[in-house]
Amino acid sequence: MLSVRNLKKKFVRLDEKRRKCEFYADNGISFDAKSGEVIGILGANGAGKTTLLRMIAGILEPTEGSIQFDELRYPENEVEIKKNIAYLSGNTKIYHSLSPYELLMMCAKLYGVSKEEAIKRAKEISKVLNMDSFLYNRIENLSTGQMQRVNIARCLVHDPKYYILDEATSGLDIISSQIILEFIKKEREKGKTILYSTHYMEEAENICDRVVMIDQGIVIEEGTPKEILRRTKTSNLRDAFFTLIGGSINEK
Repeated sequence: MLSVRNLKKKFVRLDEKRRKCEFYADNGISFDAKSGEVIGILGANGAGKTTLLRMIAGILEPTEGSIQFDELRYPENEVEIKKNIAYLSGNTKIYHSLSPYELLMMCAKLYGVSKEEAIKRAKEISKVLNMDSFLYNRIENLSTGQMQRVNIARCLVHDPKYYILDEATSGLDIISSQIILEFIKKEREKGKTILYSTHYMEEAENICDRVVMIDQGIVIEEGTPKEILRRTKTSNLRDAFFTLIGGSINEK
């Protein structure tokens, strides 16, 4: 189980008079994520979703709070934790001169996966993400949707226990989006823990077991989609979110 407790991240920025001022991108976030569960991290752009996921992935160090994967904590167990994580960000860059197959082999080697197991995993992943038709093409020649599938594929070669997916379907066509969503459902059935950040509320309603709604760095609601709809007296998560924030997006 993943346990996040009172997570805070403080940054410094310049105000309109170019004076330094401190602000919290995330301010006291807590939640749990169990095995075989998809947790949606929902909020508008700038709500603190990416900062939160980067802290959980061990890329950013929290200002306060704790993150625990089963019995393991940062920073003393950082290497072991990262061996069990797949992290996908919205701006990950991959080597355009390689083929998807070559990239998977390279990533498998970095994770210490044997060549025999890596070949097996690459073939399995290719079928799951419908990559067989372009597995040996150069990445630079792929479409946006195909490239995003490759991006997800390179996270999977070490068979991680935890998935941290930040805007995995942003900007994709309906076919590529559906392939990725079906993949997430299948991994959930295998008992994997999946954090899924998105601003597509309908998408979250379809695949998430529970959702954590964030606005201006704080949790404004948490629960199953049905629980949130009942508490907000709305018919969908989009309306629920706007009800919770008072009908408008607060941006600083």
